[in-house]
Amino acid sequence: MADNSAWPHGGARRSEPSWPTVIATTIRLWVDRHPVAGLKITGWRLLALVACAVLAVSAAVAVAAVVGTTAASPARPQAKAAGSQISVSLQAATAARTTAAGWIAGQVSPSAIVACDPAMCAALQASGVAAGRLLVLGTSASDPLGSDLVVATPALRSMFGARLASVYAPAVIASFGTGAARIDIRAVAADGSAAYDSALAADRGARIAAGEELIGNHRIAMTAAAATALRAGQVDPRLLAMLAALAAQQPLRILAFGDPSPGASAAVPLRSLELAPADTGTRAAARLRTMLSFLQAQRLPFLPMTAALVHQSALTIEYAAPSPLGLLSGN
Repeated sequence: MADNSAWPHGGARRSEPSWPTVIATTIRLWVDRHPVAGLKITGWRLLALVACAVLAVSAAVAVAAVVGTTAASPARPQAKAAGSQISVSLQAATAARTTAAGWIAGQVSPSAIVACDPAMCAALQASGVAAGRLLVLGTSASDPLGSDLVVATPALRSMFGARLASVYAPAVIASFGTGAARIDIRAVAADGSAAYDSALAADRGARIAAGEELIGNHRIAMTAAAATALRAGQVDPRLLAMLAALAAQQPLRILAFGDPSPGASAAVPLRSLELAPADTGTRAAARLRTMLSFLQAQRLPFLPMTAALVHQSALTIEYAAPSPLGLLSGN
């Protein structure tokens, strides 16, 4: 026997009437309250009205479902495509920021002050750059003056516009990423872009003159590519000074100048070098160790960022970014 205790007054739960029954009752009540002259609702007429009403309701439901599906279906692929584009853009921006931070941590002088937006400064700290070297733009400072380098992210380009290159930091010493995600590492012009361009031109002239002297030095042998770089003033002044000092001690062979600065402008000098002693065999190894000791004993700005032996047959030298201006002229 069914349990009716859960229902009011102990009555049995009544089954829900079907939709045709509900519709028939509704039609009968409407006709009773709104009599139409000459119209008598017989059993078959009532059945026909109910059938028409059921069909109308079913059709409306079906149309609503089709319209809803048709309206929603084009939006889904568009929304998915938009989400994918946003995801790709975020990935590109994150990759460029991470790569730029790693390059600064490994290539920039540990005494250089770097201006950056909050997100870039956080990435630099994560890469090992000390917080004391960072000038956070938009919070602790309104411009990059007072820093040595500025990391020109999309956010900073939007903040400063054309002034970033024309006023504050005219030279790109490295660049990472492409398109909207591009990040440029720029040298800050403390006295303005005009003064910086003038100093850069003067420094290049001094580098050309020093390079010609090295080419004419009979104690230095070099490849054709190395001679071309020296004649064009493309070599860092610290390398030029060290080559002259090392050649005074022993004959040298310049194997190649290198460029560890991706995307740098043509005016930025090459900061790395591979060279070897003119001697070969057992004497070469001893001469390489002597050159390495000489380099490691230098003080800034002539102390290299890295100096190491390569398979006991060559020596690599690399100086930190940015290259100093006026070093050869004593300014």
